[in-house]
Amino acid sequence: MTNELVLHKISVSQMDNNCYLLAAKGNGLLIDAADNAPALLKMAQDAGVKITKVLTTHRHSDHVRALEDILDATGATHYAPFLEVPALPATVDVELHHGDVIEFEGFELPIIILRGHTPGGATLVAEIDGKTNLFVGDSLFPGGLGKTSSEGDFVRLFNDVKQRLFETYPDDSIIWPGHGKETTLGQERPELEAWWERRW
Repeated sequence: MTNELVLHKISVSQMDNNCYLLAAKGNGLLIDAADNAPALLKMAQDAGVKITKVLTTHRHSDHVRALEDILDATGATHYAPFLEVPALPATVDVELHHGDVIEFEGFELPIIILRGHTPGGATLVAEIDGKTNLFVGDSLFPGGLGKTSSEGDFVRLFNDVKQRLFETYPDDSIIWPGHGKETTLGQERPELEAWWERRW
């Protein structure tokens, strides 16, 4: 068996929540147990892996509805950004800070913290098929940033996204958001100034 990282994804719930599964060596890392635990477990079964790690990107309820059921069913290690931990419905085994790395089946997956949509949501970085993949939760979407509730939160999120994603990774990096379609940094980069002007 070659040790390659393989991506699987599924959309659950009426809110079109994306749940991502990174698979390697018979094990899986699930990003956001958003809803419909049976569908998530079937995705892992169809991929031929057991979910051993779960990353919760941020605290919002639509991203954690299946979290307790998935953790109970799999016994997986639960990772979450430390600023989100107090608001999550399940125990967090590993609290993540900006610059941390999740070790998964021989891969090192960096964690980026993006502040503003929530106090400190996590982005996970994975190299798959020679390209950078950014699993950004609800901090970045095709066409704009995630929702913020104040001017300060917008400025914080814009600066984090600009510095920690756009100024760090190449244009062909794939953005995998918490809802909807994927995009790339290159597709979105020309719009940064417009986002700053319109404030979302």
